[in-house]
Amino acid sequence: MNLADMLTYADIAQLSRIANHYQCDCNGNSKHELIQSILQTVGRRGFIEHHLDGMSIEDLRFLNALLFDGRKQFSLEDLLACAKQSRAVKAGLDQEQERENPREVISRFRQRAWLFQGATPATRYLFEVPDDLRHRLREVLERRIKSEVIQAEQEPVLYREEPELMTTDLLLFLEYVMNHSVALNAEGVMYRRSQMQIMDMLHVSEPLVGKGWRFGYGRRFKDYPSRFSLLYDYAYHIRLIKEEGDSLRLTSTGLAYLKEEHREAMLQFVTFWLRLYKIPIPNLLSIIYWIERSSADWVSVASLYQKLGYLISPFFYDTPESIFEERILRMMLHLGMIRIGENEDGERYVQTTGFGKMAIKQLHKD
Repeated sequence: MNLADMLTYADIAQLSRIANHYQCDCNGNSKHELIQSILQTVGRRGFIEHHLDGMSIEDLRFLNALLFDGRKQFSLEDLLACAKQSRAVKAGLDQEQERENPREVISRFRQRAWLFQGATPATRYLFEVPDDLRHRLREVLERRIKSEVIQAEQEPVLYREEPELMTTDLLLFLEYVMNHSVALNAEGVMYRRSQMQIMDMLHVSEPLVGKGWRFGYGRRFKDYPSRFSLLYDYAYHIRLIKEEGDSLRLTSTGLAYLKEEHREAMLQFVTFWLRLYKIPIPNLLSIIYWIERSSADWVSVASLYQKLGYLISPFFYDTPESIFEERILRMMLHLGMIRIGENEDGERYVQTTGFGKMAIKQLHKD
């Protein structure tokens, strides 16, 4: 529903709170006057821009979560979880001191008329952003980002892209497992010799994982390099491989998959990546959307981070910058969604591929 429809279903108490928030000059006892005054206020030129300027980073994170979650309706528990995730805790401060009550965040968005409770018995306990307001908010945010990212003056002197390589490397990995006796240690991890042999086979080789902290981005992320752990976790998830005692084997499904030389759709890897990574990176969907909308042409990686970094909260020892570089851009490169280039002075640029545009369109059908 659009804003006008949601205001019609709202009770006079909520309309009064919205009108008071915007200091509307109208008869507070008339529902009709309240609705008309709110619509006139919200519909003014520059209204969205003005209110976005006054929003905190935490509220902007929460807003992006609402705009790009993929769901149009949210339970109260969903909203509370989004609000908690948007509140970054600053180093050295107690969590309870730093974090605002999530219910206050939800209440503030309801006062702005940016979030409404359902009016029917089926939607009474669900919340929704008005459709027309969602589109206006996206348009304003997009104009701001696109106007401030720095475009390359010329094509990078060199660039890298990896179209369809995950699909090919999945088959190579399965082939290795079929043709070798792959031993696992007590933790169910392949020995380094096997890992090195696999890396030599794949189109994209990565350094093996050393000692240090690694968790949060998949079942075997702590054991294997980032790209390969995604490939391994995907094969395990769709039951192409099985960890059987002290060895890794193909399942019957994996054998048939390999025999048929099945070509997995790259979009399947993208959706699986999002499923794993959106837990430590709650605004991942909105970030990849803004990357796609901003990089039809080559744009500076540094300027992209400058505009989108506020959407990323630290994840334990991962800083927002390392998350942007390693967990988002590098993985989007591996997934064929972007190409990354560099000019003669070392400045790096990014451009969305045709597949990347298609994938984002599929993920954001509304």
